Amino acid sequence: MTQLRQEVDPGEVGLDAKALDRLDQHFAHYVDDGRLPGYLVAVARGGRVAHLTTHGLRDVAAGLPVEADTLWRIYSMTKPVTSVAALMLVEEGRLSLDDPVARHLPAFSDPQVYESGSGAGLRTRPAAQPPLIRHLLTHTAGLTFAFYHNHPVDALYREAGLDSAVLPGSDLAGTVDAYARLPLQFEPGTQWNYSVATNVLGRVIEVVSGQPLDVFFAERVLGPLGMTDAGFCVTDEQAPRLSELYGETDAGGIEPIAGLPLRGRPRFLSGSGGMVASAYDVHRFMELLRRRGELDGVRLLAPETVDRMTRNQLPGGADLRAFGSRPAHDEPGNDGVGFGFGVSVVIDPDRTQAPSGLGTFGWSGVATTTFWVDPGRDLTVQFMTQVRPKSSLRLFPDLKRMVHEAVTD
Repeated sequence: MTQLRQEVDPGEVGLDAKALDRLDQHFAHYVDDGRLPGYLVAVARGGRVAHLTTHGLRDVAAGLPVEADTLWRIYSMTKPVTSVAALMLVEEGRLSLDDPVARHLPAFSDPQVYESGSGAGLRTRPAAQPPLIRHLLTHTAGLTFAFYHNHPVDALYREAGLDSAVLPGSDLAGTVDAYARLPLQFEPGTQWNYSVATNVLGRVIEVVSGQPLDVFFAERVLGPLGMTDAGFCVTDEQAPRLSELYGETDAGGIEPIAGLPLRGRPRFLSGSGGMVASAYDVHRFMELLRRRGELDGVRLLAPETVDRMTRNQLPGGADLRAFGSRPAHDEPGNDGVGFGFGVSVVIDPDRTQAPSGLGTFGWSGVATTTFWVDPGRDLTVQFMTQVRPKSSLRLFPDLKRMVHEAVTD
C-alpha cells in the first residue's frame, strides 16, 4: 500500500499557498455544516503534489477520519480506465475504432432505432448504420440509462429491470445482452447521450482479450501503473480504509446509504462504474494521461493515442450542451465542453461555467468525486468524498474556480 504525499511547497511550482488555504476553508464549511462527511483534495503541478488536504470523517458513526490512504468508490471515474484498456487493444490491432460492436458481441447484430410512440405503441426501424466501438467510447451509440426519464427508451430499460444498469442476478455478459435487446434512442454517431455504453465496452474487452475485465485491468493497467489499491473489490486488509457512502437528505444533510458491494469479487464487473481506488491510484492514472501514455518507464499508450482520447470527438465538433443532455452526476457545466474517448474535454474556455483551460480533460463520479488534467497549466487535480446528492451539490465549479485562483504563473 502506497499513499499520496505532498512533495513540494506550492510556491515552488507557481501556486499561491494562501489561495489554497481559502480552498480548504471553503470545503471545510461543507463538513462543518453536515453536507459532506469529509473529503480529500490534491493539486499537483508538473506531476509533483503541491497541495494535499484531508478533512472530516470517512465513517461518521465510527468517528474515523479521512486519511491519505482512504479508499473511495470512484463510480464513473472507472470509465476513463476502461477507455484506456480498450485503446490498448486498438493499438495492438486486436480491436478497431471502426469495428461494428456486433463483430465482437453478436447480440448487437440487428440494431433497431426508436422512431415514435411510447409504451405498447412504441415503433422502431432498423438502424441505418451499426454502432461502432468509437460510439461506445464517445457515448454516441444510442444507448441510455434507466434512471433518465426523458425518452420512451429510458422506460424500456426500466421495464427490462435495468434500473441500476445491471440485470438483477446477472453478470456483465448477461446484462450487455439485455441492453442489446432494446432499441437505440437515435442513429449511432449522430447524438450524444451519457449511457451504459462503457459497460458494453467492458464486455468487448473481455471477449477480445479472453480475460475477465478485472483480470485484464489488474494485469495490463493497474499493476503496471502501480495502482496498488485500485480494483473491483476490497480485501479484508483494505476494508478498514474504505469510506462509508452517504446520500443527501431532503433537509440538505447526509445519511448512510448502500453502495457498491465491494466485499468479495462482484458478479457484475462494471467498466462503467465499478471501481474503488485511493487518491494515490487516481494520481497515478492522471499522471499516465498527463505524460501522454507513459509513467515511470511503463508505456501503455502512444502519445498520439492519448492526444486523440483527450480531443473532442462529438459530431460536428459540438459541445455537450448542443445535445440537450447532461451527465447524471452533473459535470460542471456542459457549455464549451466536448467529449473525447471516456473523458470530457474543454473546447471553449470562454463558455464554460467554471474557469477551465483549453484542452482540460477529466471526469467525475456520482459520489461527488472528480479529477481533471489541465495540459496548458501542467496541472492535475482530484477531489474525493462519498456523497450521492439528490441534485447537484455544486462543488465542482467552486473547486475549479479556487484552483485557478491559486495559479500564479
